[in-house]
Amino acid sequence: MRTLGGRYELVRRIGVGGMSEVWRGHDRILDRPVAVKIMAPAVSGTLGEVAGVDLVRSEARSAARLAHPNVAGVHDFGTSRPDPGAHEVPYIVMELVEGQTLSAHLAAGPLDWRIGVRICAEVAAGLAAAHAHAVVHRDVKPANVMLTPSGAKVLDFGIASSPGVPDPDPAMPVMGTPAYVAPELFENEPPTPASDMFALGTLLHQCITGRLPWRADSPTELVHAQRYLDPDPLPELDGLPPEVEDLVSRCLNRDPQERPTAMVAALLLAEAVDARVFVPMGEIDTTPPRPSISPWDEQAAEEATAAVAVDAAAGRHRAD
Repeated sequence: MRTLGGRYELVRRIGVGGMSEVWRGHDRILDRPVAVKIMAPAVSGTLGEVAGVDLVRSEARSAARLAHPNVAGVHDFGTSRPDPGAHEVPYIVMELVEGQTLSAHLAAGPLDWRIGVRICAEVAAGLAAAHAHAVVHRDVKPANVMLTPSGAKVLDFGIASSPGVPDPDPAMPVMGTPAYVAPELFENEPPTPASDMFALGTLLHQCITGRLPWRADSPTELVHAQRYLDPDPLPELDGLPPEVEDLVSRCLNRDPQERPTAMVAALLLAEAVDARVFVPMGEIDTTPPRPSISPWDEQAAEEATAAVAVDAAAGRHRAD
């Protein structure tokens, strides 16, 4: 059995992507299960050994600052050399979240809109916590949302970055899954919280309808549609609040400045289904500034925030 850092035993591989593979592991020191994400050697080789390790270490540090019930925690970072003479390959040790991914649920078709809205409220709350700590996820998609008995958890901040920080090599492909990547990122704009909100809008649309907001036969057609065509409207569903429809539309706006913040989205979606979410007290203050909130958003946020009951014992915020 392969062991990383003399501590993490790799039990079995549970996921493979273009940039990494994820293993179920065992922490021998703390005697607990963990998830170990190992970056693909080709990624480290493309960036250069030192640059690749430094980049992943920086991302791991950013993600490790997050402590939120809807975010899978990051425990550790390290490097390994799979073969003598090979590049050092960075790995990230994360909380092992037991459950089923949202993508597995969506494979059976659309969710009841109330369930989909609740899930996305929790995802938005996790993103709000990340944005408040100056972390942009960059790969929000159904496969990175785990549904557990205690709620949704956002997984894999492995390609997270600070807002407004461009990729180290502009010639590299845009990071993320094309269907959920904001249009401005394909124009070499740096990722911001607003790019996460585009992904959230896509996710919410998919939860409600069972399909993506744009119809396309290839990734190239999809990217073109996202940049130049309006998304398909939501179907008429009994009881679906107009505020949810409006939120989906504005999250998918091609102009990042017109998208709502994650905090606003979390509060509005939670209020629509009478759910509880946990949101940060403050919001991010970075350069470039976060997307502006429209007057409608400001009023809605004030109303939703006024409805938040603070549980002083637990330090939690409840959206009633």
